[in-house]
Amino acid sequence: MSVQIIKKAVKHINIRVKPNQEVILTAPLKTTDKHIAFVLNKRAAWIDEKIAFYKEYQDQKPKEYVSGEGFKYLGRQYRLKVIEGDTEYVKLQKGFFYLYVKDKDNLQRKKRVLNNWYRDKADEHFQKILKRYQTIVQLEVTNVRVREMRTRWGSCNPAKSFINLNSELIKKPRYCIEYVIFHELAHLIYPNHSREFYNYLTLHMPDWKKRKSKLESTV
Repeated sequence: MSVQIIKKAVKHINIRVKPNQEVILTAPLKTTDKHIAFVLNKRAAWIDEKIAFYKEYQDQKPKEYVSGEGFKYLGRQYRLKVIEGDTEYVKLQKGFFYLYVKDKDNLQRKKRVLNNWYRDKADEHFQKILKRYQTIVQLEVTNVRVREMRTRWGSCNPAKSFINLNSELIKKPRYCIEYVIFHELAHLIYPNHSREFYNYLTLHMPDWKKRKSKLESTV
């Protein structure tokens, strides 16, 4: 892992991972190399997660939404069949996505219909998982937003008690989705990535590291 280290007049160490997978560490002028190495080692898992996230999206080729293309749903791969019809909808059956549209040559129309289906399924599955893990956390979530996120799978605002979830998560295995949702719910109790936070994850989801690894390795 290559890290660009910048020392300047700042109060705290900050680590940033750019979409091109470049890692930049900014540190106060008097920070020792030993302490920088300690911080990088401590944040290694977080850095690897960010790099894997960006790499996955970088490796993906733009979809053309034509018959024969592969699309993921809950960790499984399905082939697309585009069918022209009077009504527009999606049906999942026997290993295929059947995409019915009024104009087979209209890329944006096909994309919109399939993405709307994905969004509806994300709302449905995410809410079920949230309800299950809220019984563990026992704290109220005031708002859950499912949206496109370019830098992470989820985020939590503990002060306002709301959670953001990446709409692309619906393409991942269910146990990976459970990990992300429980991870964000746990932040309602522990707002940072402290030892106590990870101890809490391990207590209630002993295999979270395996789930996290699978999330980062599946494309």
